[in-house]
Amino acid sequence: MNISGKFCSVLSVLAVSTGVVFASNFINNAQAAEPVKIGVAGSHSGDLASYGLPTARAAELVVEKINAEGGLNGAPVELLIEDDVCKPEIATNTAMKLVSAGVNAVIGHICSSATKAALPIYDEANIIVMSPSATDSDLTKSGNYSTFYRTIAPNDAQAASLVNFTVGQLEARKIAIIHDKGDYGKGLAEDARKIIKGGALAKIVLFEGITPGAVDYSAVVQKIKRTRADAVIFGGYHPEASKIVTQMRKKRMKTLFVSDDGVKDDTFIKVGGKYAEGVYASGPADVSANPITREYREAYTKKYGVEPGPFFDNAVAAALALTNSIRVAGSTETEKIAKMLHTQATATPFGEIMFDKNGDAIGVGFSMYVVKKGEFVQVD
Repeated sequence: MNISGKFCSVLSVLAVSTGVVFASNFINNAQAAEPVKIGVAGSHSGDLASYGLPTARAAELVVEKINAEGGLNGAPVELLIEDDVCKPEIATNTAMKLVSAGVNAVIGHICSSATKAALPIYDEANIIVMSPSATDSDLTKSGNYSTFYRTIAPNDAQAASLVNFTVGQLEARKIAIIHDKGDYGKGLAEDARKIIKGGALAKIVLFEGITPGAVDYSAVVQKIKRTRADAVIFGGYHPEASKIVTQMRKKRMKTLFVSDDGVKDDTFIKVGGKYAEGVYASGPADVSANPITREYREAYTKKYGVEPGPFFDNAVAAALALTNSIRVAGSTETEKIAKMLHTQATATPFGEIMFDKNGDAIGVGFSMYVVKKGEFVQVD
């Protein structure tokens, strides 16, 4: 009776111990399966959706591949996609929503003004944000946003490309600079003005802002005509650029039109039609020969039935850099991810990249393109 009682007691202890071990393993497995949450914020509707949708889809393709291969260190990756319509007032709400949802990092935002509005919220929450397209120089160089990174070069580098091309290759000597008054467009225009003033080959004959969304830009077009400018450098996006170029050409103005990556979009060509021919725009370098580029572009066309749009390659680079840093760090802690971003190279469409102390991708620059026979062609 005593032996039987002791045996029962041993069984009870084993049962409890086994239960504790089982419960512990269950909890550990549950914790291991906790998803890595990555927010994707950008313009997914409205006039600038052609910029934001390729980024959301790039993130989806990268994450689908990661999850199919077992996730990040055994944890699945979950995307939380939010539309900010490239508007600062909406971007702040988007940021707060993603922070409240407990994201570990964010890919986006797309437009500089929306990015700048959202960054203080992410910064306060100590969440890494990586944009494929926000080029305002202050975003990295002001030192105000310690958790911000990007896979595209800043405006001052883009402005230098525009000015050097316009003055050097196009040999323009009188330049009108027009901008859309936004953080992105005006910032680029001011950088271009600074570069031109620092040189001796060209002079600025007009520097003026326009109102985005206006139906008619004949007043500024007339001003450009009166200055007899050799070229216009425009800082802004394709909706305004297409209207200005169209009105210039209808007035039979042959003034060269040079713009930025906010214009290098097929939508500009579709809207501008024949008047888009001969327009120059800067943009990320053509990386179509890169095997990673080919892999993701083919996956995109297979899944969505169309060619990827602007900043797709930069978005793939952002998604790969973020997820690789989480994998190598073995953690979703911001400080550990940041350390990997600065010290561990990631293979991307732009080659192996890492980030400088400001958060800019090292070695990523701009090329110049021209609209020829209805498509943007890289200028040699």
